[in-house]
Amino acid sequence: MHDLLRSVWDEPRPPNPPPRRWLDWALVGALGVAAVLEGVLRPDLPWRAVSVVVVVGILPTLLWRRTRPLLMVAIAFGTCAAASLVVGGDLALNTAAYLLLLQYSLLRWGSGRDAVVGSSIVFGKLLVGIILGYMSPADLIAGFGILSAAGALGAALRYRARARMRELDQVKLLERERLARDLHDTVAHHVSAMAIRAQAGLAMAASQPNAAIEALTLIESEASRALTEMRGMVRVLRRNQPVELAPSPRVSDLELLAGPARPGPAVEVEITGAADDLPPPVGAAIYRLAQESVTNARRHARRATRIEVRVAVDDTSVHLRVSDDGDTALTRPAGSSGFGLIGMIERADLLGGTCEAGPDPDRGWTVTAVLPRTGTPA
Repeated sequence: MHDLLRSVWDEPRPPNPPPRRWLDWALVGALGVAAVLEGVLRPDLPWRAVSVVVVVGILPTLLWRRTRPLLMVAIAFGTCAAASLVVGGDLALNTAAYLLLLQYSLLRWGSGRDAVVGSSIVFGKLLVGIILGYMSPADLIAGFGILSAAGALGAALRYRARARMRELDQVKLLERERLARDLHDTVAHHVSAMAIRAQAGLAMAASQPNAAIEALTLIESEASRALTEMRGMVRVLRRNQPVELAPSPRVSDLELLAGPARPGPAVEVEITGAADDLPPPVGAAIYRLAQESVTNARRHARRATRIEVRVAVDDTSVHLRVSDDGDTALTRPAGSSGFGLIGMIERADLLGGTCEAGPDPDRGWTVTAVLPRTGTPA
């Protein structure tokens, strides 16, 4: 209980309260006119002049009810309590019901301290009525209930807005993770190809100058593809720029990984089943998983001669297997840090699938992934 009360007391104010708008000024003007008319037209109103002056005089507190809720509650309810002590009775002006807006704002926009102190002032005003004898216990209970309802509404909207902000923060985090995966899967793939080809070109430059020229040509091609994909991502991030909507990669695009101009071990691609009928998210995920696996094999699989990419599609799921024949002890450096495998696991998990990677018993390294055909978690 102590921790709960402490957390309420230490509750910060919600950020960015709305500024004053013309509707706030219109509300104050309309309530002022209503209070004056009520004072003139109600023949049974006691202390007519005092009631109208007090109710109209504290109306401006509504203008600062979001930015200074505790101060406005203290001014409004304190003034009403003082006026009741002076006249010895209640300011029975129905227009004064707008004070419920201050109680609402106190719980909606105030800090925990503001809520505790301000509520004490509000309910202290009710106790003044009991002390002066113009309020019965039934009236006290009714007033307590109405003010509590107004405060509860403010608190409910406050925590609803907070929950919404948490959802938005979670969406932003997931979007950042998605962009990080896409950057790693696309740009890193091209950069790795450029690095491998540059190493081959340097090794053969002295004895085979034509091979070095060929390597530079391939490096230029990979760099152009990397820049194109980077520019596409930047255009997506800059929402004020027109976006060229290119189709997402599909399973059939895996054949591009086995192109004859690709450096490193030969890549063999085999696709069985109705891969063309897969939903775009599933096809894109399979392509990215295979692309990252091939990139890792080219980068780390020492003395590998081939990389096999196998995709099998059945009625319920899509199976991906990427394996190489590199030396097991040298296929992946121990303690290597990177986000490739983490991103692959996350990508598969988002679609309700699994992704695993590890060395083979005899030789090489294998990545396996299984995704539901529908692309929705089970």
